[in-house]
Amino acid sequence: MEQQQKKEMGEVTTLYHEFETWTVNTGGQTIHAKRMPGFFRTFKDRAQLAMWLPFFFLPYLRWNGRQAILFDVDHNQFHFFNLTVLPQDIWMLSLILLVAAMTLFAVTSVASRVWCGYFCFQTAWTDWFTWLENKIEGNPTARRKLDDAPWTFDKLKKKAIKHLAWALISLLTGISFSIWFVDAFDYWNKLLHLQLPLVGWVVLIMFFFGTYLLAGFLREQTCLWLCPYSRIQGVMTDSQTILPTYDYTRGEPRGKLRRGGEAVAQQGDCIDCFQCVQVCPTGVDIRNGQQLGCITCGLCIDACDVVMDKIGKPRGLIRYASLDELSGKTKKEMYQHPRTLVYIAIILLALGGIVWGLTHMGTMALKVVHERQPLYVLMSDGSVQNKYDFKVLNKMDRDVQIKVSAEGGVANQLIVGADKLPLARHGKSTSFTLFVKAPAKSLGQDVVPIQFRVESVEDPNVFAEYTSKFYGPKR
Repeated sequence: MEQQQKKEMGEVTTLYHEFETWTVNTGGQTIHAKRMPGFFRTFKDRAQLAMWLPFFFLPYLRWNGRQAILFDVDHNQFHFFNLTVLPQDIWMLSLILLVAAMTLFAVTSVASRVWCGYFCFQTAWTDWFTWLENKIEGNPTARRKLDDAPWTFDKLKKKAIKHLAWALISLLTGISFSIWFVDAFDYWNKLLHLQLPLVGWVVLIMFFFGTYLLAGFLREQTCLWLCPYSRIQGVMTDSQTILPTYDYTRGEPRGKLRRGGEAVAQQGDCIDCFQCVQVCPTGVDIRNGQQLGCITCGLCIDACDVVMDKIGKPRGLIRYASLDELSGKTKKEMYQHPRTLVYIAIILLALGGIVWGLTHMGTMALKVVHERQPLYVLMSDGSVQNKYDFKVLNKMDRDVQIKVSAEGGVANQLIVGADKLPLARHGKSTSFTLFVKAPAKSLGQDVVPIQFRVESVEDPNVFAEYTSKFYGPKR
């Protein structure tokens, strides 16, 4: 028992000292990360373009005379090519968000913060802004010198060009976000003529300054202090999660190379070149262990591999690996992670719900409410009459003239008022009231099922059905 307590205390002490070595940039200095070619740099660039180029260009795609993908807030509709989703089907959006969240959790449990490293909009826009900064002001060393230099015409010119480029991207970002909710070409026409509504100007200004400040100035500080996802993902990893790790056993003790490329005897493979730190967009030294600022982008791996190639050492001093793997424990496969399997199961169930919803939406929805007070009325001619309130939702993009019929119920029943039905307006719910009369003697029971069918006069394939009850005197 005493030995076990000493072992646990030793582990806690080791962990405490590891935390002592962590460093987080609190904003006191601007990080000018170096850009080096490599597999993860290429993957990051392509992943960002694949993720976010559709954000800029998809709203301009047309389909059947209108915008192909449009969150039409004014008319409470979502158009996706031929598919139109109304607020009544918004439950599918909840399932989509559930799929997105579970996918994020599943990926994080297996491979850590790959969303942050390769796909996040903050990461992408910051990377584009710093790429422009690198092109205009030069490499990190040149940028630091320029920041410390006194104001001259050359410095003013470079800074002005850079901020103008940032402002253009920020403006385009605000416009691109807005046109997902209104017609793109109509928006541009109103923008160029300064005729946007107040809400349009507010959204554009918010996105302009938000993008400009977050990607241009706050950068990694947004991830460290403002983004909740970074904190959530940061606590979802464990010793089996693969992420960029420094092979401490192989790399230590560190030391500089001698002239001629020879290392000191008993020196590890790490030559303390700091290239892994210089390429990190958040300023993390991966050799100090896993840290809050690490977004697992893998750029440190590229930098270290280049150095290892130059000094004739094998690659992989910094690599994607789990902590268990580095400590010599047996590596577990993905299917051996119970929580990952739970995430996958939830994803499959949610996807099944979305597919079912899309295939069963139909073009029309019907709801019939039976009048409860009274359940029925005995007419002077000896017939029984029931009252029903109809609500017809037309999910198509055009108005439809409808008719109502009924199956079941009783013999010789009559729908009163079916010849004066209103027009079912597109994208809206149309309400009306109908009465059903039937001879009392034809009622074999006091309650019988009746199925109503509402269909288009022009196209019988456009229909909806609803089963209700027909009530009469107790037998």
